[in-house]
Amino acid sequence: MNNFKNLKALKEKLTQKEKVGQLFMPAAFINDTEEEIQRLERLISEHHVGGLCFFHSRASAATNFEGKKKVVKNENSFETLKSLILRYQKAAKYPLLISIDAEWGLAMRIENTPQYPYAITLGANKNNTDVTYQVGKQIAQDCKTAGIHWNLSPVVDINNNPNNPVIGYRSFGDDKQAVLNLAKAYVKGMESEGVLTSIKHFPGHGDTATDSHLGLPVIHKSKEELLKNELYPFQQLITEGVDAVMVGHLSVPALTKHPELPSSINKDMITILLRQEMGFEGVVISDALNMHAVSRNYPVPGELEWLAFDAGNDILCFAEHITEGIEMILKNASETQIDASLERIWKLKDKAVETQLSTSNHELTDPTDVNRKIAEASITLHVGTSSSIEAFRRRNYCTLTFKRHSTESSEEELKALVRQMKKEVEHEKDILVLLNPPQIKPTNTFGFLPEEIEFINELLEQKNVVLYHFGNPYALSLFDISKSMATVIAYQNFKGFQDVATEHFLGKLEAKGTLPVSLGNTDSPHLS
Repeated sequence: MNNFKNLKALKEKLTQKEKVGQLFMPAAFINDTEEEIQRLERLISEHHVGGLCFFHSRASAATNFEGKKKVVKNENSFETLKSLILRYQKAAKYPLLISIDAEWGLAMRIENTPQYPYAITLGANKNNTDVTYQVGKQIAQDCKTAGIHWNLSPVVDINNNPNNPVIGYRSFGDDKQAVLNLAKAYVKGMESEGVLTSIKHFPGHGDTATDSHLGLPVIHKSKEELLKNELYPFQQLITEGVDAVMVGHLSVPALTKHPELPSSINKDMITILLRQEMGFEGVVISDALNMHAVSRNYPVPGELEWLAFDAGNDILCFAEHITEGIEMILKNASETQIDASLERIWKLKDKAVETQLSTSNHELTDPTDVNRKIAEASITLHVGTSSSIEAFRRRNYCTLTFKRHSTESSEEELKALVRQMKKEVEHEKDILVLLNPPQIKPTNTFGFLPEEIEFINELLEQKNVVLYHFGNPYALSLFDISKSMATVIAYQNFKGFQDVATEHFLGKLEAKGTLPVSLGNTDSPHLS
């Protein structure tokens, strides 16, 4: 980080073309080939981009290649990340601002690194502010250990649509005040270690049923409704003073005269609403510009980059046409416009340097203790009562665990396993079901086969079932849990959460959590 020392003096040396280069934050991939690494080094040295946003690999979901390329596993991802950051910094004439999405820790992008609970787990107890501060603090420590200045988190979207395919478990819940309080605690924890944050996805991605990686979500609400709910956490955190706001790719007709233009390239929403009406003076960063909600509509290289900058974005994240984008911005933008964005970006770099130069960590954090605290505070008795579980324990019950032990299992093998389980429990009356959804994301029914869903619903219909759920609670919408004797949500499948679930089942621990979202039609809160 030595090349950060004379940052203020360096700013005066930038040419106009170099200033425009600073607006760009291309993607960097931990598992790139040497050829791809060298290509990015040339881009950095020739076009003087301002920063990089790190992703796992070109096959990861956020880069739109999901399903087209196999995700590469790399046991040494963390060491690779650290060495790549140093290598790219050496290629840069001006110091790079290094960012990553680490909402629940570096593990969101990097194997074998500390993983903290999802936002929805933290949201399961409104008193989780202290522990959320600690989560933010420890994630920030890991970022510093890696050489990362900027965690593009937290999500402050209010997830009030159970069918939301992209936010869901990444949100603290559907209550605006709880979302604000927990987001504020997370931000303060990050700030305590000198790591930058960015609240996202302005103007609110919670009430959508479309994934903006794939299409453009439309939000049909009045401006008054949005100000009361979706925009509330943004406004409050802006008033508190936040580093950056990430603008999502959303169509919100009530906020613009040009509803066909997504929020990320819409002056009405960025320059007028966010800057002028809400008073935000910090850095505005676009959501990834390769996402199909915007990228597929602007086939001319450089046009999207210019539109995003002209709308009011300071940093163009995951821009794919940097050479053409720089040319188009130089051709169309005023010097005043470019200088205003550069000033905000440089202040952000200054802040990152000032707080990080004097502190460096050499070890990654241990999430065990804080995760255990969260598990105890968040476990939720959603259906049934503690007395019904106590009565169930006295019966001659059997335990059935749904968990994929291999990602390589074929569909036929999984169907055969369902048939085997059916035989095993055919004559059982009382069944303790330990349910681990195959995936956290809701695509393809959370990874469950139709046969698996049908079997679990048959158990709920025909047997006395106590169900413990270790994953995204939205997956429970696939099952008629109202027919269970009890349904308990543990939220995560980490060992600490499993231990807490065991203690709860044995009556040694009380469930203190409350589901922070609505599951839709299957909702059936527990009886007190």
